[in-house]
Amino acid sequence: MNKYNVTIGMEVHVELKTESKMFCSSKNGMSSFVETSEDKGLEPNTLICPVCTGQPGTLPVPNKQAIEFTQLAGLALDCELSKDSKFDRKNYFYPDLPKGYQISQYDQPLCGKGSLEINNKKIGITRIHLEEDTGKLIHPKGTDYTLVDFNRAGVPLMELVTEPDIESGAEARLFCQKLQQICRYLGISDADMEKGHMRCEANVSLYKKGEDKLSGTKVEVKNINSFKFVEKAIDYEIKRQAELLEEKKKVVQETRGWDSNRNATISQRIKETSADYRYFPEPDIPPLKFTDDYIKNLKKELPELPAEKAKRFGKQFKLPGDDVEILVSDKNLADYFENVVSELREKIQSKEFDIAEDKIVKSAVNYIISELKKHLTESGQSISDIKITPENFAELIGFVASGKINSSAAQTVLSEMYKTGGDPSQIIESKNLIQVSDEGELKSVVQKILDNNAKSVEDYKKGKENALQFLMGQVMSDTKGRANPQVIIKLLKEKLKGK
Repeated sequence: MNKYNVTIGMEVHVELKTESKMFCSSKNGMSSFVETSEDKGLEPNTLICPVCTGQPGTLPVPNKQAIEFTQLAGLALDCELSKDSKFDRKNYFYPDLPKGYQISQYDQPLCGKGSLEINNKKIGITRIHLEEDTGKLIHPKGTDYTLVDFNRAGVPLMELVTEPDIESGAEARLFCQKLQQICRYLGISDADMEKGHMRCEANVSLYKKGEDKLSGTKVEVKNINSFKFVEKAIDYEIKRQAELLEEKKKVVQETRGWDSNRNATISQRIKETSADYRYFPEPDIPPLKFTDDYIKNLKKELPELPAEKAKRFGKQFKLPGDDVEILVSDKNLADYFENVVSELREKIQSKEFDIAEDKIVKSAVNYIISELKKHLTESGQSISDIKITPENFAELIGFVASGKINSSAAQTVLSEMYKTGGDPSQIIESKNLIQVSDEGELKSVVQKILDNNAKSVEDYKKGKENALQFLMGQVMSDTKGRANPQVIIKLLKEKLKGK
């Protein structure tokens, strides 16, 4: 394998979250305007009309929102926006393509060259164009026929093509993850691979060191439905091609599908060329023209993107890189964090909490990343689903940072808040969780624990530090977790020193 270098280019399709389909007024199943989406049991062939099913005499009308969404993606990826663009017919015959051709773009895409940076390396974007999605073939188990669901037919589909700059499965995976982030930040797509909103295809070839990077035979790998499989499929294909070349065998230019059960790519068909599709300009849609003012106004709609937000979080909140990465990975999580910080600032300014801002923000980050994320993972929810308001979460963080409750009690309160969305102060009061820091109150408890655990006292005197932790645990148990751990340790050491 060391004899060969790897060339990888990605083709990524993203279904856009528009209200209606690409060339007709039928509802888009991805939009919030449709109450039940495909994965929730939408009946087949209920989001269709004569246009998206290719009935004779119908005419397509381009979806303005889909065009703007594609151009926003282009701007986010530093692409050159085309001032002159057009749609083309891509001719091929397949049961899920009702017209017998697909309206796509060939030589004048909406977006030209751009780039996306991953790990301080720029991956070039060749183009981003817009087309319509196909229907979905359904193969009922135990039957000898195939059904077609046209609900997806005509849904706006953005296709992004990269330059052959990717050199490993891991790089390809990260590229696709960063692209998903950008789509979600822009609000143009949920880009969920498992649901088919985002479909990644890899073009993989190998070449000998010293030769042209495009000199190898390109193999396209399809049917990849998760980021994990993007990496696994490419790594497998690199290994397969290297073994063929080592055995002096020919790598065939073809399309292969990823089989996750076999962890292998399987030959599907010989790869088509653009000539096989007989592209020609779409006669029913006039060319598109965009002015400088249009592009200028579109740029104003760009939100703060993940990379910009990460830089700001690191600088503004003085957070370590790993924490920033987790927070900005999900726009809703980043927004929730900022709302919590905003609430904390208000509480500090109103003198509700007398704590340094950097200390309380760090505490908020730790609880969001560790404790709150744990609840989200266990429940299978996203941050936008939770009942805890940023104001209540900020109040909980303030109670912990100010020492009103200890970390053990905080976990109990957070668990209850997650279930009910309740107010932390009421939960603390109802469960009697206020931390006891009064030394006079705790001295008698500490003395009782020492009297009842003579062996642990002796062990500590012999240098066994674990004995101190055991004694502290006994005090915590006796006080039902309410005792201040720092005060307990102080009192235990004082008492043990005097014994």
